[in-house]
Amino acid sequence: MMAEAGGARYRAGPPLPGLTSGTLTDLFFNSASQYPGTAALTRRPEGDWEELDRARLVERIRSLAAGLRAVGCEPGDRVAILSETRLEWGLADWASLLGGQVVVTVYPVLPADQVSHILRDSGARLVFAEDSGQVAKLAEIQADLDNLETAVVFDLGYESTPDTGAGLTVMSLADLEAAGKDAPAYAEFEAEARKIQPSDLATLIYTSGTTGKPKGVMLTQRNLAANVRQSIAVLPISEADTCLSWLPLSHGFERTAGHLVMWSAGVKIAYAESTETVARDMMEVRPTLIIAVPRLYEKFFEAVEEAVALGGFVKRAMFAFARFIGGRYSDRAARGRPVGPVTRFGHSIADRLVFSKLRARTGGRVRFFISGAAPLSAEINRFFFASGMTVLEGYGLTETSPVTNVNPPEDIRFGTVGPPVPGTELAIADDGEIMFRGPQVMAGYYNAPEATSEAVEPDGWLHTGDIGELDEDGYLTITDRKKNIIVTAAGKNVVPVVLEERMARSPLVENVLLVGDRRKFTIVLAVPNLAALQAAFPERAPTIEDRAELAAKPEVQAVLEADILPRVAAFARYERPKLVVPLPEPFTVDNGLLTPTMKVKRRAVSNLYAELIEERFEEAEREYEAWGEGAADG
Repeated sequence: MMAEAGGARYRAGPPLPGLTSGTLTDLFFNSASQYPGTAALTRRPEGDWEELDRARLVERIRSLAAGLRAVGCEPGDRVAILSETRLEWGLADWASLLGGQVVVTVYPVLPADQVSHILRDSGARLVFAEDSGQVAKLAEIQADLDNLETAVVFDLGYESTPDTGAGLTVMSLADLEAAGKDAPAYAEFEAEARKIQPSDLATLIYTSGTTGKPKGVMLTQRNLAANVRQSIAVLPISEADTCLSWLPLSHGFERTAGHLVMWSAGVKIAYAESTETVARDMMEVRPTLIIAVPRLYEKFFEAVEEAVALGGFVKRAMFAFARFIGGRYSDRAARGRPVGPVTRFGHSIADRLVFSKLRARTGGRVRFFISGAAPLSAEINRFFFASGMTVLEGYGLTETSPVTNVNPPEDIRFGTVGPPVPGTELAIADDGEIMFRGPQVMAGYYNAPEATSEAVEPDGWLHTGDIGELDEDGYLTITDRKKNIIVTAAGKNVVPVVLEERMARSPLVENVLLVGDRRKFTIVLAVPNLAALQAAFPERAPTIEDRAELAAKPEVQAVLEADILPRVAAFARYERPKLVVPLPEPFTVDNGLLTPTMKVKRRAVSNLYAELIEERFEEAEREYEAWGEGAADG
């Protein structure tokens, strides 16, 4: 099934001693003693930023851990966190991990029925909830949750305590801390935490479920501690850095890279007020590190493009020059190769005229971004590098704690996710599937032994479900999800993600999805960008109420096709979609078409628009057969 070790389809990261014997307890207390200065920044209610030193936060974590014992949470009990990213999320996480409880992370945007599934499946006894709104959600599902006893609320005044009915005790975070200070467990905090073993279960993270019901990924203390050390070994970070935290801590990427790694390395963590205030918070905090998903970089790039398009000839010419010379500069400098004098001089001009202004929008101090959770366009990555804002693209899964690969700062290869991190084995199976083995690979899926045996081989190799390629130096390129590969009626394989990435660069669309499995050709489903369509139809600016009407207009389809289809003209004929189908509804988390991590739920989209897809395929097949092109396209 797998190529021989040492071949072109196998790569192992460098060794890193002690990866199997550590715990998060060790990392926490080592950091507490080694980095006594500022540990976090959070916005005060009055609007300014408050700096919190590590000793003060350790004291709060001690009180919360003892408080959990005081309200009856024993080691091994499940404790859930249902909140947006904020300082209190991190405190609750550390307190539970060091108290020996198993932390269950829950996306706060999930509807009540999905929250119910996670809490019921995990058997959570206590939930840290952000506010009264989340407590109301718990009250709605309480009857289905036999184990749930307590809700500890970050933002809750007694006057606003919701009526949850009998059986659920609601208390504030301050009350839990106060209870902990008077509890016997307060004095025994470190001694009890030191009893935790590497093999102990640390957390249950439920997958976002793009193809089915979420499964609980079991990660041990060993898994997480190893991945923290693996990440620190390849990222040049120190106590001099400040990291802006804004992605959901419920997701393994931010939880490990932006929380556990940063705390353990002594990096100051600044918690953005919300996802809506990230741009403002960057300017105020002026971070040196930012962890983000590709959509942030795409939005930044699109905003620049839109501003340039509205500018005059000189502005457009300056941007075109900066983009051209920046690409040439990046392709050499990112690999650590010498840059010629002409390119270097041109880049210095572009930096003064364009790139320096872009850096200023991030606060002007960013040393590098870390990108993960989805593929990043190589073109956008080059642009950021040329702008002096290096993006280190990496890869991983919830099942691998999550980091397995990352581009090293000294040799970045655009379009790849880098080589495996230390202590990690990577192999490409005969069918192209990426597989991993290492100390960060999960213990299995909770309450799902069959799913576990399907995902993890007896010898420890994890099937990722992703398709990829390794270059001669072990850099990994992700080409698609194994389940997403489209096989045409003629047996040709089409990799959707590559084409979708190109088509999604169109400013006229919010989302695109290629479909066509077992068909003679493919078509692309597109969610129109209403703001961009205003420029295409200046005589009548579209509104949200017009979405369904717009989707049915032939002229809208024609405008989208004229912009989207040329972007994939270089692909093979059987790969290129034959038409664009505008959709009447955007993809969102609320309507079930996006996961909380903003990944498109392909099956959900296909099911929702099954009738429309069938209708358009039938029309297109009749049209192409009439032109005599059907057989050729197969």
